[in-house]
Amino acid sequence: MTPAPRVIEELDPAAVAERAAALFLTTVTSALAERGSAHVAVAGGTTPAATYELLAPGVLAGVDLWFGDERCVGPDDPQSNARMVISTLPLGGAVLHRIEGERGAEVAAEAYEDELRARVPLAAAGVPVLDLVLLGIGEDGHTASLFPDNPALFVDDRAVVPVHDAPKPPPDRVSLSLPVLRAARSAILLAAGSGKAAALAGALGEPTPRVPSSLLARERLIVIADSAALAGR
Repeated sequence: MTPAPRVIEELDPAAVAERAAALFLTTVTSALAERGSAHVAVAGGTTPAATYELLAPGVLAGVDLWFGDERCVGPDDPQSNARMVISTLPLGGAVLHRIEGERGAEVAAEAYEDELRARVPLAAAGVPVLDLVLLGIGEDGHTASLFPDNPALFVDDRAVVPVHDAPKPPPDRVSLSLPVLRAARSAILLAAGSGKAAALAGALGEPTPRVPSSLLARERLIVIADSAALAGR
């Protein structure tokens, strides 16, 4: 039987961001206390941005911040996840590891994989184990830049994958692979608004490549969503 994630329902997007910020901080603090380090993958998107803005300056000191995905654009491009994170997240004392998407998907993915493996502890299977991955969900059920039935979704021997032919622009991206997302000690999936209801219902249903977010490791997954996003459950 497919395990069920923990689902936290909040009233509206602001409440989702508040709960996510509190859980984000608790998870990071615990990792630092238990292991002396914290490796966290952050996400782009409106709800993650609102979450970052609630974090106090200095709380991420000593944390290694990674990206779940990035578009193949420069860091100053309006579509850049790095640009959004730098403008919303209080980075004081944190180490930010940017995906250099402007180098092209293949080169950027290979370089980021090397960096990830050099700094993040590896599981017995050789998969980097992050302490936390913060994720959003698209209206098609994608998460990070792993899209429905895209070849990058099925890569199981890489930690970071180049993504081509994304169904929304830009078509070229870089993403953490599904094995890395599944190996994380904890994952938080954020959803807000009625536009995410069908996708979130799919994510909570039976695992299928047609809904990549349904393939996350549910036993370590916490879903924080507002009532509108959970209406299709």
